[in-house]
Amino acid sequence: MADEKITTKIALFKKKEIRKILHNGEWWFVIVDVVAALTDSTQPDGYIKDMRRRDAELSKGWGQIASPLFIQTAGGPQMINCANTEGIFRIIQSIPSPKAEPFKRWLAKVGYEHVREIENPELATKRTRMLYNLKGYSEDWIEKRMRGIAIREELTDEWQKRGAQEQGDYEILTAEISKATFGVTPNEYKKLKGLKRENLRDHMDDFELIFNMLGERATTEIHRTEDSKGVGKLKADARVGGDIAGGARKKLEKRLGRSVVSKNNFLQKSEDRKQFGK
Repeated sequence: MADEKITTKIALFKKKEIRKILHNGEWWFVIVDVVAALTDSTQPDGYIKDMRRRDAELSKGWGQIASPLFIQTAGGPQMINCANTEGIFRIIQSIPSPKAEPFKRWLAKVGYEHVREIENPELATKRTRMLYNLKGYSEDWIEKRMRGIAIREELTDEWQKRGAQEQGDYEILTAEISKATFGVTPNEYKKLKGLKRENLRDHMDDFELIFNMLGERATTEIHRTEDSKGVGKLKADARVGGDIAGGARKKLEKRLGRSVVSKNNFLQKSEDRKQFGK
């Protein structure tokens, strides 16, 4: 697998999610997501096949446009065809959609924002906050989520420097922290909350976010204090860091008389508010 971290991001075009990933210093977009957003097709893969049959030149040059890259999915990292901005522009030419022109402007803006964010990282943070705000999250929750993102990035940077290279390494280490902190792996946690493609952390409540941060921050500090090297030692540290957070969780649960690990998620709460007009 690729030796770089998989950092799949979600961009929104007219409320449609389009996955993107930084590759060779530029954004690459998941082609099937772009086609789905422009056509509203329930079978975008089939639409792409028909589109390539209709457009002989596009089909002939498909290998130069579409590149399979590792993208995070509900089932783990998968190789999915992606295209850079130039490639997406070519694909758009073969899609007769009234959304084509607005999408071109959106695509140009997304690329420009990336350049600006490299020059001023605060812009990326502000945009992430805005997206969470538009989805209906509270300011208190957003503050915790942003802090959690920073802690997570700090931890993965340590893992990379200390010997974790494969994406599978990151998944194993993350699972160790989660299992020790909450008693379940991330995949088990997602099933508990009824999630599929959604980001697990985006559906955690305050306590879940706090204990998640504690486990990851403790693990980072253990790595640094003990100058840990190699996946084996990192895995042992991850288990200890998770145990620290798990111990704190169990003490709180004993006092509260209920479990912190919850089936509830933000999606359900949002739907409940819609249903009851709250």
